[in-house]
Amino acid sequence: MAPADRREVAIERVTGEGLRRHIPDLARLRIQVFRDWPYLYEGDEAYEREYLETYIRSQRAVVVLALDGGRAVGASTALPLADEAAYVTRPFAERGLDIERFFYFGESVLDPTYRGRGIGVRFFEEREAHARSFNRFETACFCAVQRPDSHPMKPKDYVPLDAFWNRRGYAKDPGFLTTFPWRDIGEAEETEKPMAFWFKKL
Repeated sequence: MAPADRREVAIERVTGEGLRRHIPDLARLRIQVFRDWPYLYEGDEAYEREYLETYIRSQRAVVVLALDGGRAVGASTALPLADEAAYVTRPFAERGLDIERFFYFGESVLDPTYRGRGIGVRFFEEREAHARSFNRFETACFCAVQRPDSHPMKPKDYVPLDAFWNRRGYAKDPGFLTTFPWRDIGEAEETEKPMAFWFKKL
């Protein structure tokens, strides 16, 4: 078998029940990728499977898959902000914003052996094209965890993705915050993590 960096990876948009057969691979991939800095996520496969059901239930959601021989090695999620959980929509409601005008980009995860091949760029392009296809959403948004620079688990060679997101046309609003609950590696209980939003006009 050819090394991962030599094999062609197919990019495919999947919606609804078409996602179901990929859920086991995606659950494991999310746990693997989000265990790293800055998320430090102590994953749970049962929770991940239930979380991914959101993208099957939402009629306008999309999951962009990176497929190697039919196996999902990466994924990027998006759905109307109105279909998201209350802890995501809360800061919009507090500002009196119409959540029906926003399309929310959940996350992108990619097996490390497939990185550096432009797949992350394609993830943004495909999600934006999907959002525009409805001719009703004005803004794409996502949020990212805010960890202190002094955190003891921060790698010395860590390069944040801010510059990559800026090149995609996204701007961070540091005052537009919410919190997400999850369990950090080694923790017994979930704690709230600050999340800052990034925005781009569609």
